[in-house]
Amino acid sequence: MKRLARCLVVALSATLTACVGAKTADLGRLTLPPGFHIEVYATNVPGARELALGANGTVFAGSREEGNVYALVDADHDNRAEKVIVLAKGLDEPSGIAFRDGDLYIGAISRILKLPAIESHLDAPPKPEVVTDKLPKEDGHGWKFLAFGPDGRLYVPIGAPCNVCEVDGAHGKIISMKPDGSDWQDVALGVRSSVGFDWQPGTNAFFFTDNGRDNLGDDLPSDELNRVGKPGEHFGFPYCHQGDTLDPEFGKGKSCADYTPPVLKLGAHVASIGMRFYTGTMFPESYRNAAIIAEHGSWNRSKKSGYRVMSVRLDGDRVVDYTPLVDGFQHNEKTSGRPADVMVMPDGALLIADDYTGAVYRLTYKAAEAAAKP
Repeated sequence: MKRLARCLVVALSATLTACVGAKTADLGRLTLPPGFHIEVYATNVPGARELALGANGTVFAGSREEGNVYALVDADHDNRAEKVIVLAKGLDEPSGIAFRDGDLYIGAISRILKLPAIESHLDAPPKPEVVTDKLPKEDGHGWKFLAFGPDGRLYVPIGAPCNVCEVDGAHGKIISMKPDGSDWQDVALGVRSSVGFDWQPGTNAFFFTDNGRDNLGDDLPSDELNRVGKPGEHFGFPYCHQGDTLDPEFGKGKSCADYTPPVLKLGAHVASIGMRFYTGTMFPESYRNAAIIAEHGSWNRSKKSGYRVMSVRLDGDRVVDYTPLVDGFQHNEKTSGRPADVMVMPDGALLIADDYTGAVYRLTYKAAEAAAKP
């Protein structure tokens, strides 16, 4: 009974409930700055990817496993979700989600879908409505990260359908569209695989992460943090990587000077994906408006890199600091977790999605604890 009491209830379309054992990272082995604390917010969210927050406090999670989209419900407001509800299933890698005006938007490779007035129907979710089904169908780098911008438009990445190749006009970019799926506009070109972006507080400048190509060795090329200065800028792929390295095949006759360089090289193969600016007030002043990046971790490097959550402090466009916020999701080359997204909660806590364990963690800070540590 005690073991069952510790399990989370998983509600499948509000008709079937089960108590399922779930694995989580060894949180005691994670490295945090003084004063920070991490705990489990939810488990049983297989393949948890992008997070979104509803108007009534529901946390939503996309995934790349089982085709499911989830609602995480903390009804008693104890900062742990008691219930995980499957809102949709059988979709095509619905990793990207965004919430706006009561509706949950879902990015599922070639389609953008919508669950209307979703927080009013959590226990009986409606059938997803199609916003657009005109996106490319290739699933290589086709998974999505969605966000509505300050302009009210929905921003959608379309990754390159390859490790490295000459992309056509339909791939290798980030676009925006109206909420009804119309009026597509190019935001950034020469983008290999972006699954994280946000707008800088105060400037509304658009920043995005991009994953570098594979098979150039352990240390090339770096993943990137980029800033869009004007719509349609080209960031180099497949010709120039990390702002200064021509591709051995596709870079012939090209110059890196013709493309926009990254604001920051994040490191080779760290798999930088979910990214948000920290807009809360719970964390110390040095974290205010910093870019927080989930580094999913390498898969083709002789020694693992990434597997952490990083903080990038900026002074305008200039990077002041790039340091770990949560480190240690791999230890002695053994993986215990893979951060996939981060999201700031109204109280200033930071949620971290882990698609390796199917868990979501909650990162908090207490100044008194920081002061007590040497």
